[in-house]
Amino acid sequence: MPALAQDRNTPRAEGDIRRGSVAAATLVYAGAIVMRNSAGFLIEGRTATGLVGVGRAEARADNSAGADGDIMLDYRPGTFRFANSAGADEIDASDIGSVCYAVDDQTVAATNGSSTRSPAGIVDHVDANGVWVRFDEALTNAS
Repeated sequence: MPALAQDRNTPRAEGDIRRGSVAAATLVYAGAIVMRNSAGFLIEGRTATGLVGVGRAEARADNSAGADGDIMLDYRPGTFRFANSAGADEIDASDIGSVCYAVDDQTVAATNGSSTRSPAGIVDHVDANGVWVRFDEALTNAS
């Protein structure tokens, strides 16, 4: 496409809700960690490689009997509290600003589980109730 020769009305995405296609055989519960697989489809948080965290599910999306992309899911990037892992995988204040890893659709860990887990997001802060995770796909991919 050649460079502009006149004004252009460039489209923009508004608001903080994003929408994406759900992977085949996937059930994502409202409030769950949402991840993108290597094919670009959304799935629930889980222990697996080749994924990246994108946000929190805004509603339940049941594509358990469907093919890739049969349904859409609204998700929200941002900072949300999820459960903390335990033992050597427990996240503490020293992990603030570091990548955390998805264990399941509501739990994050400090380690990649010997290269079995994918990055969920960035640890924002930790309190007695869990880990506040910042979901920003580009930032997480760059970390």
